[in-house]
Amino acid sequence: MTTLSNQITAYEGMRDALETGYFGKWVVFHDGKLVGAHESFQDAAEEAVRRFGRGPYLIRQVGGPPFRLPARVW
Repeated sequence: MTTLSNQITAYEGMRDALETGYFGKWVVFHDGKLVGAHESFQDAAEEAVRRFGRGPYLIRQVGGPPFRLPARVW
């Protein structure tokens, strides 16, 4: 099973290519791979939940600051 840190590492490894081809889009990473790019967070989240349930997966806006969940969510 992969962890969220694996998804973050995969994103960071592809950051330059993502910023070139997907800047501003919301991307989904699962199993260390890019599995989708979307116009909105809502679309990315719906696909991620439909395909992978509770995860772990990473949804991040390319070029945007990392989103931090409140501690109570963890």
